[in-house]
Amino acid sequence: MKSFFTWIGVVVVAGVIGYAIRSFTEATPAPAPKAVKSEPKTAAAPAAGTTLEAVKERGFVKCGGNTGLAGFGIADSQGKWVGFDIDVCRTVAAATLGDADKIKVTPLTAQQRFTALQSKEVDILSRNTTWTLSRDTSLGLNFAAITFYDGQGFMVPKSSGVTSAAKLDGASICVQPGTTTELNLADYFRSHNMSVKPVVIENLQELIAAFVAGRCDAMTTDVSGLVSIRATQSKPDDFVILPEVISKEPLGPVVRHGDDQWFDIVKWTVFAMIEAEEKGITSANVDEQKNSADPAVKRLLGVTPGNGEALGLKEDWAYNVIKQVGNYGESYERNITKQLGLQRGLNALWSKGGLIYAPPAR
Repeated sequence: MKSFFTWIGVVVVAGVIGYAIRSFTEATPAPAPKAVKSEPKTAAAPAAGTTLEAVKERGFVKCGGNTGLAGFGIADSQGKWVGFDIDVCRTVAAATLGDADKIKVTPLTAQQRFTALQSKEVDILSRNTTWTLSRDTSLGLNFAAITFYDGQGFMVPKSSGVTSAAKLDGASICVQPGTTTELNLADYFRSHNMSVKPVVIENLQELIAAFVAGRCDAMTTDVSGLVSIRATQSKPDDFVILPEVISKEPLGPVVRHGDDQWFDIVKWTVFAMIEAEEKGITSANVDEQKNSADPAVKRLLGVTPGNGEALGLKEDWAYNVIKQVGNYGESYERNITKQLGLQRGLNALWSKGGLIYAPPAR
C-alpha cells in the first residue's frame, strides 16, 4: 500500500509542475516577428548556357539542315545554303553573333537528324521536322516553336489517272524511313482497310528519282515537300498532288534538353520574326521603326532595354534578326511563295485567318 501511495504522490507532483510550466509559458507572449521589408521582384539573369558559350567561342552556329528541299533548305548554284528553314538558323546567328551569315549547315537525312543534334554535331536542327509527343519526351530534345503548319499528302503521275488517295489500294508508295510520314502511311491504309506496298529509301534525292522513274505508284511526304519536289521537276505538270491531307505536321526547329537559355534564344528569335510582321516592321524600315512611339516596337528593337538582358544577349538582338533576315512574312515570301508558288494558308498571321502567333515580347 505504501508503494501505491508513493506512486500517486509522484504523479500528482509531476502534474503540478507541468501545470505551472504551461501557465508560465502561456502567460509569457512570444516575441513579435521582425518586420521584413518587401523588395520588388526582379528577374534573375539567365545562367550561361553551354551552347551559347560554344557558339561565341567558335564564331558560328552549327545548323542541321535538309539534304536538299527547294524553298526550305538547299544549296544554291554558289554552294550557299538558302531556304525558309535555313533562315531560322540565320536568325539565331544574327541574334547571338550579330551576323546572320555566321552559320555552317550540315545536311542531314531523316534518320541522321536526331543523332546529330543529340551528339552536339549541330547546335540546332532546322529541317522539316514534325513536333510529336514521343519526339518531345523520349529523345532528350525540345521543339522550340512551330514555324510551318503542314500535313501529309500524296503525289502521283498525272498519267495514272488517280484523283484520290482512296484509289491507292494496293499501290506501291515511295516513303522515307524514320519519319512520321512512314508511320502515318501505315495508319492511313490500315484505318481505311486498304493494302500498301511501301518503297522505303532514305536519301531524298534517290527517293524522288525512284518515284519519277516509275518504281512506285505514288510518293508521300508533307504537302509542302510535295510542292517543292513537283516544282523542281523538268515537267511539273506531269505530276498531281492529291486533295487528301491525312495528318497534322507542325514543323519547327529543335534543340537539346538541358540548356534552357539556348532553348529560349531559338524560340524568341522565331517569335521576333513573327512579332515584326505583326507590327509591320521589315528589313527595309527597321531603322525608321526604332523611332516608333509604340512601346511594343521599342521593346522588340531594344530601344527600351530589358529583353536582351533576359536572354543573355545584346539589346539589339532582334533588330539584327529583322535587319539581316527579315520578318516572318518576308522569309516566307522570298523562299516559299516566290520559289514554290505556295500561299500562306494556315501559315498566315492569326490576325489574317492563319495560325501564326507570337507571345508578347515584353
